[in-house]
Amino acid sequence: MAFPDGVADFRSDTVTRPTPEMRRAMAEAEVGDDSYGEDPTVNALQEESAAAVGKEAAVFVPSGTMGNQLAVNLQTRPGDEVLCTEWAHVRNYERGAAGALSGAAFRTVPGPGGVITPEEVAAALEWSGTRLPRVALLVWENTHNAAGGTVLPPDITAAATAVAREGGLAVHLDGARLFNAAVASGTPPAALAAEADTVMFCFSKGLGSPVGSVLCGSAELVAAARETRRRFGGNMRQAGVLAAAARWALRDWERLADDHALAGALAAALEARLPGTVMAVPETNMVQVAGERLPGGPEPFRAALAAAGVRVGYIRPGVLRFVTHRDVDAGDVARVAAVAGALGR
Repeated sequence: MAFPDGVADFRSDTVTRPTPEMRRAMAEAEVGDDSYGEDPTVNALQEESAAAVGKEAAVFVPSGTMGNQLAVNLQTRPGDEVLCTEWAHVRNYERGAAGALSGAAFRTVPGPGGVITPEEVAAALEWSGTRLPRVALLVWENTHNAAGGTVLPPDITAAATAVAREGGLAVHLDGARLFNAAVASGTPPAALAAEADTVMFCFSKGLGSPVGSVLCGSAELVAAARETRRRFGGNMRQAGVLAAAARWALRDWERLADDHALAGALAAALEARLPGTVMAVPETNMVQVAGERLPGGPEPFRAALAAAGVRVGYIRPGVLRFVTHRDVDAGDVARVAAVAGALGR
């Protein structure tokens, strides 16, 4: 349902508010000093998170960006390149952090749907470390945000990862919305993360926790990440009040199926009223609308939605993105449909 002020916010699943159960867990959390490894709630969350994705250990961090950047820092050297898609989050939406913090650059491929093919990996490796900079790290993003919440096909990712391994690359999975991918594909999160050296996932998106992400990997890598987290300014103290909400969210991930169903209903409603504007049938909880196909472009539609108490934003220039989550419902979809219907007349 809409927020108490009547606004239905479809800009992102990061806008979710903590549930009453999360708030109670936060208020009652047992805490200690996480800098010393003495916060029992954080420690429990880290153990549960590592188990969820089949890794040895995990470290709790304030944001998904920090988790991704720790992975880049630990698995590259200054001057190395990171292989990813053109619109990967780690390259586009993290404010140049890889270059600023780790001295790493990016080698990109077009990546429709978030996919990197085995042939593209092989091509990137052809002159790696000889005439061209060394490619050190392959980054997957599942689901792929800018592609519309797409789920990566496991056969292609496995084949491309195998080529990367042959070339000596480390592999990181930006799994900010990994549990959406698990629900949509019917595949356990650990299976989706099995081939990655490191995996990051967020509690603060569809899972609904107010703050936090986690970086998982081998015990050795996570120990190093804990030290680098301090250098990056992510060291925390009585963080159990945040970890308590994240623990609750982690137990409730299968409810993401409701968000996916709502996104499908939203896409159908928009397509019925504004034919040809929905860019693809949603695989998870995101609906992308091509602004140039809207009458008058994207801004009149966005303004009309705002006047109706509905918020929506851009994911790329000219592309509007609706994201469903636990704090919007069928009534809010009906509000969007009404605005779309008026615009389409």
